[in-house]
This record gives sequence, structure tokens and C-alpha cells, in this order.
Amino acid sequence: MSLWPANAKLALSVVVNVEEGAEASIAEGDRGPEPVDELGISLKKAIRNYGNESNYQYGIKAGAPRVMRLLEAHDIRATFTAAAVALERAPDLARQIVAGGHEVCAHGHRWVHQFHMDEARERQFIRDAVASIRQTTGERPHGWLSRYLLTPNTRRLLIEEGFSYHMDDYSDDLPFWHDGPGGRIAIMPYTLDSNDMKMWTDPAYTPANWLQYAIDSFDWLYREGAEGAPRMMSLGVHLRIIGRPGRIGAFDAFLAHV
Repeated sequence: MSLWPANAKLALSVVVNVEEGAEASIAEGDRGPEPVDELGISLKKAIRNYGNESNYQYGIKAGAPRVMRLLEAHDIRATFTAAAVALERAPDLARQIVAGGHEVCAHGHRWVHQFHMDEARERQFIRDAVASIRQTTGERPHGWLSRYLLTPNTRRLLIEEGFSYHMDDYSDDLPFWHDGPGGRIAIMPYTLDSNDMKMWTDPAYTPANWLQYAIDSFDWLYREGAEGAPRMMSLGVHLRIIGRPGRIGAFDAFLAHV
């Protein structure tokens, strides 16, 4: 029996990351500026990196409108993994996400690392994200994606705080259950190999490379699904990355292929 409705062969999870405005900054009391500097400037001093801050804001000002237009044109409902503070600071985008019928998944309270947090601090971090997203969108988040790493406490805390699913996993092409103290939570594996950040890591994909890889991934998983083994594909994109004029066409072409 198929896992998906109407004998569908493949479940496609389009994940749009909203991190801009929630990254590390001296202005927010952090020890240094955001280390993921897409301008290629390595700062040794703890000073504000105004250039990189503006580069992140490109995602909200220019990238988001392009992404939202494509999702609407292709009738795609996406999961927006949003750092709560980023969404607070982009109320127009938050309204569009809600009006478009998209889902908001928590990507932390701010876009900072939680792997070094003790249990009490991590629990508060999760609660702050829930309260913020509920205030911004009118609904609490049901899923969680950490920034890179989780702690030994993360899944138990998510269960205790009422979450339905967790995305910090890369182990499969299908969701699965995690049973832990206090209950169970669905694990929705995320994917890094087809993520659009491959277009600015070194060595980087060109938009054409990324598009072909994403299409090849989709086609192979669909083929496996047609052979009787239902699959899920996760495709992660970022407003400030895929939203550039030289990259957005690749996203459009992938959605058209799907």
C-alpha cells in the first residue's frame, strides 16, 4: 500500500529558509558578526559587518518577492523554516506566507547555534520561538529545524513542548518516527546535497549545475516511487541565495519540471 494519498509516487517538501535579520550581530549583543559571510570578507575584530547585514537584507527586499511569485505561479505550498525574529522583522512577508497557505516551521528563535545551550536555555529558546511565531502568524509552529546541530535534549524538549515533527536528520528519503521519553515525534529528513547553498559554498555549483542535480534527484526518487517504494524529496532554498536574478530562473525551471 502506498504511503501517500491517491497512490502518489513522491512527496516533495519545498523548504524556504527565512533567516535574514536574525543572524549574529554586534548590534544584537553577540560576541561577533555573522560568521557565514557571503561577501567573502573575514573579520578578525568584533565589529559590525554592515556589508554582510545588507547582503542578508537582500533576501527580504528583493529575493522574497521573486520566491513568493514563483510559488504562487506554480501553485506550490511550501514550508517556511523561519527564525522567529527574522519573521517578526518582515511582517509583510509573514502576511504573504499566511495568505498563501504556506506552513511556518521554527528555525530557532534567532538564527544562532543552540548546540552549546544547556537544557534550561534551550527550552526557553524553543518557547521564545513558539511565542514569537504564534504572535506573527496567528498559529504556533509544529516543526523545528535547528541551525546545523542539535543537543542530546532537543528531541525530548520538542516532544514536551508539543511539536509534531523535527527536521534535524539526513538519514533517509522517507519520514520516520522517533520514540523518546514523553512520546514520539515524526522525523522529516532534510537534504543538504540539493540545497541552494551549494551555489555559494566552495567549490560551488553554478545555477545550471544545481538545477540538473535537483532534477536528477527528483527523477530518480520518482522512478523509485513508481516501482513501489514511496519516497520523499526535500529541497531547501534561501531567500538571499535562490532569490538572486541569476539563480531564480533555476528554481522556476525545477518547479516547472515537477
